[in-house]
Amino acid sequence: MKKQLLALLMCVSAGAVSAAPNYYKIDPSHTFPHFSIAHFNFSTLYGRFDQTSGHVMIDWENKNGFVDVKIAAVSVNTGYKKRDEHLKSPDFLNVMEHTDIHYESTNIEFKNKEQAIVQGKLTMLGVTRPVSLEVHHISCGVNPINSKDTCGFEARTTIKRSDFGSRYGLPGIGDEMKLWFEVEAIKEE
Repeated sequence: MKKQLLALLMCVSAGAVSAAPNYYKIDPSHTFPHFSIAHFNFSTLYGRFDQTSGHVMIDWENKNGFVDVKIAAVSVNTGYKKRDEHLKSPDFLNVMEHTDIHYESTNIEFKNKEQAIVQGKLTMLGVTRPVSLEVHHISCGVNPINSKDTCGFEARTTIKRSDFGSRYGLPGIGDEMKLWFEVEAIKEE
């Protein structure tokens, strides 16, 4: 009887541990926020940011969590150095005065274990606005390369850059920016 009770307690304890909130640190080598914007309706410019940091918490039992992401504005990369320098200037990202783009969630609504809606605040160019992210893909498990618990996310949204004070080149250079985030995060010990 004592062995059965001990086994039951161990199972309950193991279940309680797995139901606890899980904290993850964003892996900067596998996380790249991307953007696209219309260029005089002739083409679409695509780019990304190469330096990202932050944390994610997921509480599956209570169906909530949080996201806190910082993107180094100076790491903008469109594959063309001259354009990237212009994007870093006061005309666009003004990286000398505003070093980071910051997103912090205020609420997460899980549709299921693979999809969610994240409500939050995006701060860019010193302006903070509410922005919702649609998370289309969540995948958590053990990474076969490093054997660490890892979660991957794909989130998308669209913003108007003029809402954040970036008006250079309007309307030829589009106001509407599509943003998507491919994120990998490693469970914190």
